[in-house]
Amino acid sequence: MSATAVSTPPRAQSPGVVLTAFLVMVVLGGANFVAVRFSNVELAPFWGAGSRFVLAAVLLGLIGLALRLPFPRGRTLGGAILYGLLGFGVFYALAYVGLQGASAGSGAVLLSLAPLTTFLLAFAQRQERFRWRALIGALVALAGIVVMFGAPGGVPLGSVLAFVGAAVAWGEAGVIAKWFPDDAHPVTMNAVAMGVGSALLLIMSLIAGESWELPTLSATWTALIYLILLGSVGLFVLYLYILRSWSASRAAYAFVLFPVVASLLGLWLEGDPITPALALGGVIVLGGVYIGALHRPASASGQ
Repeated sequence: MSATAVSTPPRAQSPGVVLTAFLVMVVLGGANFVAVRFSNVELAPFWGAGSRFVLAAVLLGLIGLALRLPFPRGRTLGGAILYGLLGFGVFYALAYVGLQGASAGSGAVLLSLAPLTTFLLAFAQRQERFRWRALIGALVALAGIVVMFGAPGGVPLGSVLAFVGAAVAWGEAGVIAKWFPDDAHPVTMNAVAMGVGSALLLIMSLIAGESWELPTLSATWTALIYLILLGSVGLFVLYLYILRSWSASRAAYAFVLFPVVASLLGLWLEGDPITPALALGGVIVLGGVYIGALHRPASASGQ
């Protein structure tokens, strides 16, 4: 994984198709927040996340075998393992720890650091050039999330550090994934990565003494099936597909749109109110995403 990616020409993919994939990923990821809330009614957090990813990994592996897709080997396999440990294992473990002392709204604020941490990590590793537009867009989007959900005041230091660590873990996972070679297939790469991440989560579940029980409620089964098929298989295959054309920091803007989608779904499914703060914050978030991710000067394609 050399540090020459800055000068590597972008992969030839239709910008419209990639943008559509990004928007679909945002919808799937936002719906994950709602689905996890349903699954957590019966499933312990580490057990729920670990079982979700291990089943998704098996499904992706079977798809890869059926379609005779190449599985990662050599250095690509090492990258997939690191991507899985950070993006599925460490990220979800730290996010769970953070939620022990913070509300979901505060967690959303802190996890919205992902575009900023990803950009700084990519710049430090010479994967991306420094761009003021990326920095300003990330800060504007973060300000919009703060307006929507309230500043994370009163959150214990341990939770703050856990969420910041989760944002860093996701940022580095994205940087690692961006180094994958052109022939690395999103299906098989995610099969390996989810398998590794689920193993770490299940080990942590055993350490935490969680009960490994199957759901009994139909709502929990529905949420779990969604999380496996669309919230894991669909979401993360799209993510690696998008990374073939977009920089890691640009793709990370999905994190500031996930809470917006989750709020709209909450209004539809559970009647959660849309307050003036949510509406104003949503507009600010969209502005930040446009500045940092969607508005691309002609000379900045692929970044």
